[in-house]
Amino acid sequence: MAEAILDHERYSCAICLDLLKDPVTIPCGHSYCMKCIDKCWNTEDHSRAYSCPQCRHVFNAKPSLNRSTVLAEIMETLRDTTPHVSESAESLAGPGDIACDFCQEMKIKAVKSCMECLCSYCESHLHPHYNVPALKKHKLVKASIMATCSKHDKLLEVYCRTDQKCVCTHCLLDDHKGHDTVPSTVERNKKQKKLEDKQKKVKETIHTKEKVLHKMTTDITSHSNSATKAVEDSKIVFTGLSRFIETRSAKIIEKIEAYQKADLDQGADLQEELLLEITSLQRREGVQERLLQTEDHIHFLQNFDSVFSESDHFPSLSFKPCCSYMDVSKLVSELQQRLTTVFDEEISKTLNKVSDLATKTTPVSLIKIGDKIRIKPSVHTPKHDWGNVTHKSVGMVKAIKDDGNLIVDFPGHAEWKGLLSEMELVVTDDNEFDNSSFTIGSKVHVKASVDTPEYGWGDVTKNSIGILKAVNGDELTVDFPEHSGWTGMITEMELVPDDTDHSRLKTGSKVRVKASVDTPEYGWGDVTKKSVGIVKSVDGDELTVDFPEHSGWTGLISEIELY
Repeated sequence: MAEAILDHERYSCAICLDLLKDPVTIPCGHSYCMKCIDKCWNTEDHSRAYSCPQCRHVFNAKPSLNRSTVLAEIMETLRDTTPHVSESAESLAGPGDIACDFCQEMKIKAVKSCMECLCSYCESHLHPHYNVPALKKHKLVKASIMATCSKHDKLLEVYCRTDQKCVCTHCLLDDHKGHDTVPSTVERNKKQKKLEDKQKKVKETIHTKEKVLHKMTTDITSHSNSATKAVEDSKIVFTGLSRFIETRSAKIIEKIEAYQKADLDQGADLQEELLLEITSLQRREGVQERLLQTEDHIHFLQNFDSVFSESDHFPSLSFKPCCSYMDVSKLVSELQQRLTTVFDEEISKTLNKVSDLATKTTPVSLIKIGDKIRIKPSVHTPKHDWGNVTHKSVGMVKAIKDDGNLIVDFPGHAEWKGLLSEMELVVTDDNEFDNSSFTIGSKVHVKASVDTPEYGWGDVTKNSIGILKAVNGDELTVDFPEHSGWTGMITEMELVPDDTDHSRLKTGSKVRVKASVDTPEYGWGDVTKKSVGIVKSVDGDELTVDFPEHSGWTGLISEIELY
């Protein structure tokens, strides 16, 4: 008898693998802890009746669980003669860990979860799933929180596209009957492809930004060296002059260094902003990567929208100094040659010219195509001559060249050519441009006076009409039919009267898919171009429509028009 009592395996529960607690014997003769067998049967699908975890004998009705008094006494004796063994080989479940569902006292960290039992197991309690024939067929996954249906207490393994949520198989028979549903793995694969494409764009943006940063660093260094050389050249020229010349040269040097500092401060700010953008994009890529690597379909689907909907748009940055210091060196050399005859006069001219190299109140970098400009009062003779232009003439910028020249249409002289540094912006009370008039959802197009937009045409033409998606400082993002997510400058755009403003798309509106849409973002379903439906709800850029052929159809607002 003693040997039998000391045979732990004979008196261990086949479910939790511990000594039997509150032992009960079911009709087939096998014994279990009362809590273990009760929990096991409560998680089973009752449509398949009740079965013994060991011999798989099936009972049509749930057997009553009666406590075995004799077996309970044997367990008490066995526990009294058995020293307590600590779980040194297994770690206790801590905050954030998945705990074993069958550990009674000290909760051990679970290593696997069963998709059939909807339970998690530590190494010890996992053994039946490796040894019991019936349990070997169960699907084991890495320990995780089992997402279950709050209504049916079943595993969420189906995705309802109609309601955009995860459901269980029982939900398909009631609340989601007739809806567009697919296995969660299918929807995961579809949305994973979208997220991978999104991640690819983010990586490309990071690569582009890094190249811009590299070029900007080179430009700033070159510009700083140019400014430093201009200072040194100025010092060499003025060192040989008298004390009177030194007092005058100090003014020029002071101006150069002030502009250099302004340029370097601008460059440092741009570098910091660009680094922050790259860091933000890298952090976003990391979030996307972790979501792509997760094995939990439900976690992926529940977090997909928040990760995918993040905007990829960042304003384009470039280092545009307000002063060219190579011209300064040339000016001071010329000054040295003429100083003996027109000393005081030339020094004053030089100070004025250095000032003109940097725009004070209106930086040259702010002059864009379509702006109203005029020649600075300090410019006596433009580099390419006056033509029919005067200081009072106000013209429209038609083009800006990479070499610093620009083309302007003046009232008396079309396509006048001049230097960008010779010009200044004109601000009038009746300025036809107003940033506040541009609101998200407005219809816009490129101004007729713009030959080439700052960031290129892409697939857009002058006849293209798009929907304003976002405004960021001097830039905006527009969804054109030919080019979604197009970026341009606010000064290049103008509003288009909109008789079918998206703001009129409200719950209850009668709508249909635009004739220009070949394939909607989320597919046609049973909808056709002739289908007319009622808007059910509007959520951001998306809306849900009840069509006669397809209830709960989801599409983008930009694809829909009022009927």
